[in-house]
Amino acid sequence: MNKPEKLSDAQRSTALAELTAHGWQVGEDRDAISKTFTFGDFNEAFGWMTRVALIAEHMNHHPEWSNVYKTVKVTLSTHDVGGLSALDIAMATKMDRLAG
Repeated sequence: MNKPEKLSDAQRSTALAELTAHGWQVGEDRDAISKTFTFGDFNEAFGWMTRVALIAEHMNHHPEWSNVYKTVKVTLSTHDVGGLSALDIAMATKMDRLAG
């Protein structure tokens, strides 16, 4: 498996334009993106988290997240590179797709 690399300015600009259009926010205090997902109830939120966890394990890239009832708050950043990498963009895209 290739070691992730921090996004270049051009890659970052392109990726963030797409993700911010879907509700992702750029971190103010660190090089990360975050989003709050709201589901119909706890079961739906936890089911989504379970599906994402299986994908994250396969990608070997795990989100920072918290769940309260039907709300899941997610932060993505690649610790190995000290900021955003293609792994974060791929994970965010997969999360959005699974959330519908």
